Amino acid sequence: MEQIITLNDALDTPTFYGVNNANILCLKNQNPDVRVVARGYQVKVSGSDAAIERFEKALRLCETFCVRNNRLTEQDILLLLHGDKPHEQATDNLILHGVNGKSIYARSTNQQALVKSYEDNDLLFAIGPAGSGKTYTAIALAVRALKNKEVRRIILSRPAVEAGEKLGFLPGDMKEKIDPYLQPLYDALQDMIPAAKLTEYMEKGTIQIAPLAFMRGRTLSDAVVILDEAQNTTVPQLKMFLTRLGIGGKMIVTGDLTQVDLPASQKSGLRDAIERFHNIKGLRIIEFDEKDIIRHPLVKHIVAAYGK
Repeated sequence: MEQIITLNDALDTPTFYGVNNANILCLKNQNPDVRVVARGYQVKVSGSDAAIERFEKALRLCETFCVRNNRLTEQDILLLLHGDKPHEQATDNLILHGVNGKSIYARSTNQQALVKSYEDNDLLFAIGPAGSGKTYTAIALAVRALKNKEVRRIILSRPAVEAGEKLGFLPGDMKEKIDPYLQPLYDALQDMIPAAKLTEYMEKGTIQIAPLAFMRGRTLSDAVVILDEAQNTTVPQLKMFLTRLGIGGKMIVTGDLTQVDLPASQKSGLRDAIERFHNIKGLRIIEFDEKDIIRHPLVKHIVAAYGK
């Protein structure tokens, strides 16, 4: 008998298969009565009905562990198949496991508040100083929702506003022109999603990264939508962005009101929104502060000095 087993599409197949298919070979060695050919998200298994059933049960155990932890080793496989539990780090305040099993936690009080508020609110504002982890935590929540199939897409956006310097004419196509503005978002995603899977998501449009101007006219349903550096939006721009929210969607808006790069004559859309929105069900504003800063210890002192 021959059977094709389709793997969970949230799985990173290179991690699951292992270097030179070492993990699949380990599974095969533990189930010598089957023949196995693995390619992409399909595993073809040949053997008796009972042998195939045993192999699929073992495969699914490993698949579940790998999706949850973004990690799978031969030692993990042997422990799982013998009914033992591979070592997992404590899950208090854990958001998800990133690349190579890296654990991504909500590390500060306000990061934890953002994670908890995500469950009960469809529009969140995370405002605070550089290095407080507000954008990183927001992206981790979006990646977790995608992995758990709670949404179909992640959409990340930033206003393309220069931070004081003049970059001049940028050569290349549109992607090459805007990528420098969006690089911090790519950096966070690369911590959380293996490179091959991230490329696949972006090619398919499952993850989209675009400047704010590209949001006009869209309805963003069944997606987590994150607007970063929102202090550099104008009032009309932020209004346009917020009114894109569709059914089944969630929005997280992040920004630092001490780093507005707009001309002095223009009011920050983020500042305007914070002044407008009060006691709206489904909307929460979380204000980060110096205590949440998790970059180099000097950053706290730098932020404090500029705040005086």
